[in-house]
Amino acid sequence: MVSKTLDDLFLDTLKDIYYAERKILKALPKMARGATSPELKAAFEKHRDETQGQIERLQQIFELLGKRAVGKTCAAIEGILEEGEDILEEYKGSPALDAGLISSAQAVEHYKMARYGTLHRWAQDLGMSEAAKLLAETLEEEKSTDKALTGLADTSANAKAKAKKAAA
Repeated sequence: MVSKTLDDLFLDTLKDIYYAERKILKALPKMARGATSPELKAAFEKHRDETQGQIERLQQIFELLGKRAVGKTCAAIEGILEEGEDILEEYKGSPALDAGLISSAQAVEHYKMARYGTLHRWAQDLGMSEAAKLLAETLEEEKSTDKALTGLADTSANAKAKAKKAAA
């Protein structure tokens, strides 16, 4: 059996998040269309644009490594996105839809923060300063998106979902 190194793990994980980002880019417009609040729609649209930039940064990292930008199927993101699809279907027309969409989006963000945090650390350990810089930039965007989603949940979506129940 061939001994694998941190370099190999870094590349495999880079392929994983590249696949995930491309899947997320395709899912965001559907989530934006499903959202009922204009603020949540706008948040999904903003993150779609950010995700495109994140994909471009990943492509830069592949170039730095002298590798072709290819994805590796990410079962985790497939499952998280499938759960989001379920919420879109099961809560359509419900006052809890936006709260559910925020929950799904935060599951995506938390997965991405875990991946980017790990890749950033490994890039530093491997002496890949330019890759580390690009990964840190994306990690900060992900944290900011997560914080914005929490704000939307706290200021409107959760109360809307709860208030309708009391009125029913």
